[in-house]
Amino acid sequence: MDLVPVTCPTCFEVFEVAPPAPGELPAELDYDCEVCCRPMLIVVAEESGVVRAEARGLDE
Repeated sequence: MDLVPVTCPTCFEVFEVAPPAPGELPAELDYDCEVCCRPMLIVVAEESGVVRAEARGLDE
């Protein structure tokens, strides 16, 4: 499966994560930024056959 880009809501750096299997979508992943190590929640969903990921800070 392809990696999906994620932008950290704290440092705004972009990195890629492996999404869950299509049968497990939508999903929420508890994740630490690979650049600044701040915790975040990554929401992964499929829209029109395209898997997208959006990161949110845990305080949002």
